[in-house]
Amino acid sequence: MITTIAELDRIRDESKTLVTSRAMVSAGAAVVPIPGADIVADIGLLTKLLPEISKRFGLDHEQVQKLEPQFAQQALVMASSLGNTMIGRMVTKRIVVALLRRMGARIAVGSMAKFIPFAGSAVAATISFGAMKLVGNSHVDDCYKTALALLPADQRALANA
Repeated sequence: MITTIAELDRIRDESKTLVTSRAMVSAGAAVVPIPGADIVADIGLLTKLLPEISKRFGLDHEQVQKLEPQFAQQALVMASSLGNTMIGRMVTKRIVVALLRRMGARIAVGSMAKFIPFAGSAVAATISFGAMKLVGNSHVDDCYKTALALLPADQRALANA
């Protein structure tokens, strides 16, 4: 379990770096002119990325189950209040597909843009990179806020100072 604000900040920074590297992989997949290849790649990336981020913060399904009941409940309530349905839960392909559906218009434009000669691939890659960064960094921020709420009171006070 994370016990200091410095450790929490380090994990947040490392997680955002991880999100950027996975977003670049997503952008690379978006350039491939095969319909749906980018979406399949994004589902695979997010199915691994989101639990990995949660685990870094001590908030994956198994870790939350091992917390003392009041801390587990606090983590799930905090995540729920942030609108995050992945913290402390199993991340399945079905959940990731539902998440991507909420970003549907952006992803659809990216998928269709790759068929525009020359610039289309660049547009598709840019949209895919941006969508992956948005989803990944949003999850990092939610995990950070949730883990911050679980820190000892003296450390939380340092974060607010």
